Amino acid sequence: MDDCCCGGLVETASGETACHVCRTRGMRVDELTVKALLTGSALRRFEPGAYRFCADAACEVVYFDDRGRTFTKHDVRVAVWQKETAGARTICYCFGENECDMRDELDRTGASCAVERVREHITARRCACEVRNPRGTCCLGDVTAAVERIREAIRQPVSRP
Repeated sequence: MDDCCCGGLVETASGETACHVCRTRGMRVDELTVKALLTGSALRRFEPGAYRFCADAACEVVYFDDRGRTFTKHDVRVAVWQKETAGARTICYCFGENECDMRDELDRTGASCAVERVREHITARRCACEVRNPRGTCCLGDVTAAVERIREAIRQPVSRP
């Protein structure tokens, strides 16, 4: 996990266990991440195992393993951005970069420096993605994608009937 911000996303091997609720294949996530983000009551139910992250927005499950154990949105200490409605979600859990601030910055200045700010922290080795990000991986790609989504939404205003 030491290379969380340098190595990109953790690869999902073929044939991995699917979420027991939505059948989405999950990305492996270290036990440290799961334990760090579970609430006290959920942590009391924790058993060691090979956990995976379910990114399906419509599914309540955040973590699951091949033995049928699951932890839902209500079992974790933070709102999981992949499970929340777009608009105000925190994308970078280490440094608080969120969609509201990105949009405000884009509206005010025409650009967002969120990617550069996160990259600067990564370079300074300040990130703790393996314990703060529910997915247990670097958020830089997610921050980049969020800025692009917001920029595109600003360019394409919603038409009113």
